[in-house]
Amino acid sequence: MVKNSLISVISKKENEENPGSVEFQVFSFTNKIRRLTSHLELHKKDHLSQRGLRKILGKRQRLLAYLYKKNRVRYKELIGQLNIRETKTR
Repeated sequence: MVKNSLISVISKKENEENPGSVEFQVFSFTNKIRRLTSHLELHKKDHLSQRGLRKILGKRQRLLAYLYKKNRVRYKELIGQLNIRETKTR
């Protein structure tokens, strides 16, 4: 739960600046991913939520790949703030 509150604080600060930025979109997708993951721990057979989780994971992966190509410093900072792993293709 500490990670979720951290993300919500960061996303509120980021929301005031630019809600369309890549960082804000990755923040919001990460928040959704964590919520869906905790939901799926309770409801293992919820296949529609699993599909939604996979779609959001793909969107976040594409955004991170875009950010990696455009600005690696911002990418590294974002990965560190969100405490998520880098993809294996790098």
